[in-house]
Amino acid sequence: MSPEAFAPVAAAFAPDALGRTLRLRGWLLRGRSSGGILFLVLRDRTGSVQVTARRDVIGEAVFQAAEHVQNEGAVEVDGTVAEDRRAPGGREVRASALRIVHAGAPFPIFTDQTEEFRLDQRHLVVRSQEHVATWRLKAELLRALRLFLEEEEILEVTPPVLSGNAAEGGSEAFQIDYFGRPGYLSQTAQLYLEALIFPNERVYALTPSFRAEKSRTTRHLTEYLHLEVELAWCDLAALLELEERMVVAAAHALAARRPAELKVVGRPPEELAALAAPFPRLTYAEAIDRLAAQGLPVRWGSDLGTAEERALTIAERTPIFVTHFPRELKAFYMLRSSADPRTVEAADLLAPEGYGELIGGSCRETDLALLTERLQASGASVAEYDWYLDLRRHGSVPHAGFGLGIERLLRWLLRREHIRETTPFPRTPSRHTP
Repeated sequence: MSPEAFAPVAAAFAPDALGRTLRLRGWLLRGRSSGGILFLVLRDRTGSVQVTARRDVIGEAVFQAAEHVQNEGAVEVDGTVAEDRRAPGGREVRASALRIVHAGAPFPIFTDQTEEFRLDQRHLVVRSQEHVATWRLKAELLRALRLFLEEEEILEVTPPVLSGNAAEGGSEAFQIDYFGRPGYLSQTAQLYLEALIFPNERVYALTPSFRAEKSRTTRHLTEYLHLEVELAWCDLAALLELEERMVVAAAHALAARRPAELKVVGRPPEELAALAAPFPRLTYAEAIDRLAAQGLPVRWGSDLGTAEERALTIAERTPIFVTHFPRELKAFYMLRSSADPRTVEAADLLAPEGYGELIGGSCRETDLALLTERLQASGASVAEYDWYLDLRRHGSVPHAGFGLGIERLLRWLLRREHIRETTPFPRTPSRHTP
């Protein structure tokens, strides 16, 4: 590579890089001056490298100016790659020339600041090395999920985010004025995906979903990435088998392709590499019995909230399925179980170690009369869902699907304390800026 072309910082660590002259550019991670030598750590998208710049080489004026470059200031460097076991990674770039692109103002982010301040300054906090590792792991997770679904011959489709229906009930939907008519930000793409299985059989979508739910917990966001899959000719057993294979494939991909980033965030790659299916299965009735035995005040018909899910999973080391919930706890479109009409053919996948629900899935009701009855019982306008009921009038088949919260899955995979650390600009009931 000629010195005129900018190289990525990672080029300094190539096997044949010693003795080569490189031209680098990036941002100052940190720096200090020691007599006549500057020690600068330069970062770009590929990594970081120590740069040493001697006063007698780069010149007095440049040296003095470089001493005042702030953390996150931008510079360009020409230099030769040399071995130095004291430097991070065992190599450094010895500068022959240094150019200041922007010295920067004093960087306002440092340790021991309040969480609220850091959220206000999120546009700067996202530059931290831990966050950089998180965003790369999130990108890898999305890549792995898409690759898995492609290999399963499940087609990616693009349903709308704006809708005239509050798919799962209006209380948790963000309502908007849509040119004088009520509209909603999507809570789920499921109804549209059901329409798209008839020409395509197996479909999925990755879209933002919005929940106007005033939950101030470590696992709730008001805007999140929602992976939803819908499969024709599918029963609950086949659905759960697909879900667990997908989660295992994603965990293995992170371990194999991003071990360095996992170590930055403190998650041992070998733990994810060891994840294996099948996952344990527990019926809702069995879960209630287990919780009652632990002293929790639950009975048949109790919802499983954060505390209950934590109690069920805190000692687990792999995810578990809870199946066959009471139909009153679940959405109108879920299929009534033939073995026990009190329940529906549904399952939640709960992450281990108390992280809570990752995936909610079910078989869909195909009987038009029963579906209409459940829709009426939910208080929704049947007329507004007539297009959805059409799907039961024209070639309806058994089908099933699930929804997965990307940030929830990433939170467990990376063992993040709070879900807001899994997205660059988190949206919560108390925050929609910056």
